Amino acid sequence: MAKAKAPRRPLESCTIKHINKTINAGDCVLMRPADQSNPQYVARIERIDADARGGNVKVLARWYYRPEESIGGRRQFHGSKELFLSDHYDVQSADTIEGKCTVHSFKSYTKLDAVGNDDFFCRFEYNSSTGAFNPDRVAVYCKCEMPYNPDDLMVQCEDCSDWFHPACIEMTAEEAKRLDHFFCETCSSEGKKKLRNSHAASRPSDTKVDTKRRRR
Repeated sequence: MAKAKAPRRPLESCTIKHINKTINAGDCVLMRPADQSNPQYVARIERIDADARGGNVKVLARWYYRPEESIGGRRQFHGSKELFLSDHYDVQSADTIEGKCTVHSFKSYTKLDAVGNDDFFCRFEYNSSTGAFNPDRVAVYCKCEMPYNPDDLMVQCEDCSDWFHPACIEMTAEEAKRLDHFFCETCSSEGKKKLRNSHAASRPSDTKVDTKRRRR
C-alpha cells in the first residue's frame, strides 16, 4: 500500500535566505534556469506552501515567456524587456528563486523615467499550446503599421497625432531628435492643398491666410 503524502500547509510568504528577500504570493521573481548559460526565468508566484514543520518550501510558479520562447518567435515590435504571461504553471523549490523583479503593464512601463535591470513589461497573455495571444490585436502606428516598441525612437505628427519611425520617413535618429515640430507627409499635403484652395477662392487684397493647423 502506497504511503500517503504528508499534508502541506499554505504560507502567505516565505523568506529566501540566500537573497535575504521575503516573497509573497503575487510577487514576480527571477528563477534559476536549468542551464546557467540561459537568462533567468521570470515567474509570478501563485501559491506558497511548506511541509508540516515549515520546511521544504515550494512555490507554484506561473511562467512568463520571452518572445523568443514563443511559437512565433521574436518580432520587430517586441521590446527587449517584453514578456508574455503564459498558461504554463510548475511547482518549484523556493530555493530556485534568485531575486524579485517588477513586471509592469505596458502603459506603466512606457512612463518609467529609467528602466532597471529588474524591470519588465507585459501586454499579452500567451497560450503555450496553441501560440495564441490575448489580446490578439493591438494598435499599430507609422507607415509600416507595426505595434509600438518602447525601445524605438518615434516622432509624433502634431496634426494627426500618429507616430512614425525616423527610418520610415527617410530621417535619421539624430535628425529626429533635433526636431522642434513635425507634420507627416499626409498632413503636410493636406495643409498645402487647403492653403492653395484658400488662395484661389480669396482676393489677395483683403484676405489673410491662417496657416495654423487645428489640433484634432
